[in-house]
Amino acid sequence: MSKVIRVKYEKGLLKPLEPVELEEGKEYKVIIEEDIDELIKKYRGVLGKSSVEEFLELEEEAEIQ
Repeated sequence: MSKVIRVKYEKGLLKPLEPVELEEGKEYKVIIEEDIDELIKKYRGVLGKSSVEEFLELEEEAEIQ
């Protein structure tokens, strides 16, 4: 089963921002992904003038490939 949760990185630890039900002592795989809003702010203007919608379309195309 896969589940997406938001976490905050503090003092070397990932802290969940919402309650999670996980089995104690079990290992889990974590995929780190930046918030889309932060990515948009970071790369705004790199491709010239473009809208958020265009950026999201490009992101979807990149994920497919």
